Amino acid sequence: MNKLTPEELTRYSRHLVLKDFGKENQEKLKKSRVLMVGAGGLGCPALLYLVAAGIGKIGIIDFDDVQESNLQRQVLFNTHDVGENKALAAKKHLAKLNPFVTIFPYAEKLTSKNALKLFADYEIVLDGSDNFPTRYLVNDACVLTGKALIYGSILQYEGQLSVLNVRSTDGSHSQNYRDLFPESPQPHEVPNCEQAGVLGVLPGTVGSLMANEAIKLITGIGDPLINKLLIFDSLTLQTLTVSIPNRNSRANIKELIDYDDFCGLNDQKDKSLSMKEITVQELKSLLDTNADFQLIDVREVHEFEQANIGGEHIPMAEVPHQIERIETTKQVVMHCRSGGRSGNIIQWLEKNHGFNNLYNLKGGILAWAKEIDSSLDVS
Repeated sequence: MNKLTPEELTRYSRHLVLKDFGKENQEKLKKSRVLMVGAGGLGCPALLYLVAAGIGKIGIIDFDDVQESNLQRQVLFNTHDVGENKALAAKKHLAKLNPFVTIFPYAEKLTSKNALKLFADYEIVLDGSDNFPTRYLVNDACVLTGKALIYGSILQYEGQLSVLNVRSTDGSHSQNYRDLFPESPQPHEVPNCEQAGVLGVLPGTVGSLMANEAIKLITGIGDPLINKLLIFDSLTLQTLTVSIPNRNSRANIKELIDYDDFCGLNDQKDKSLSMKEITVQELKSLLDTNADFQLIDVREVHEFEQANIGGEHIPMAEVPHQIERIETTKQVVMHCRSGGRSGNIIQWLEKNHGFNNLYNLKGGILAWAKEIDSSLDVS
């Protein structure tokens, strides 16, 4: 039943008196089904406004747990949620916001095996993911299931937003993510938010705009960002809107593929298998015996200042400009928070500067805090 109850008429009264909106469009929201991929920086504000607006059914896909470093921007969560699955924690809070919305959490990783099934029962998909394999997977699943896709992304001070794969009255579809980005960048070419950072309020802005576009699609009001990409600069508050070309990419999307292969991640994994590693126990032995080696910490300044294990500090972005500081005639151990960034920079150094004496600390400083020094604060 999609008729508004007396309680809903009161709750949504500001929508109902809005010119060109009214009761009919509010009932469209109540009837609608929206799926959010990722309950992170973008997902949190988008979900808050979608639930508040009265979307009838909302699905949330996220297999990750809440971390303390998320709380700077993922405003749906609080300190007590740390360690809890994001999809489940999101439902817990959102249910208190609006009891008239049905929320389905999926505490699982989105894959090519489950995507089509998960997407089947929803009309619109919002992509708040933070990696390219998931973005291409979401896009292709939307194309194959005929779902409209609202894409958002954030990094440092810039956000992007677009409305993709919308079906028109003649049965054709608007451009999709592969028309915007035909080829995935290589894994080392684009840093993620952990590596490059993100201004805390930026996902709030872009996530809210994603919810805005969803409401426009459902109700038919306004002019959605179809075939357009909005670029938002939070430092200047300037926006740039560019047209997305039609590359006829839709015809080539016939099935879901191995997206790690497409984005070069499996190739990166193969390379990492040959990369030399050292465990935290082996590192401790080197330190205890005063072995002649070099320890380099490639984390950011704030991470190093919060907690470190005595290594030389060369942030990852500075390594290419400080090659001369890295020893070539003895063992060099490099580490970051969990091993990803240091592994990437080791591969870059080996490929571009011929180093053969570099070792990655397996598990990074997190493993050191867990297995060697539990007093170390690396939260």
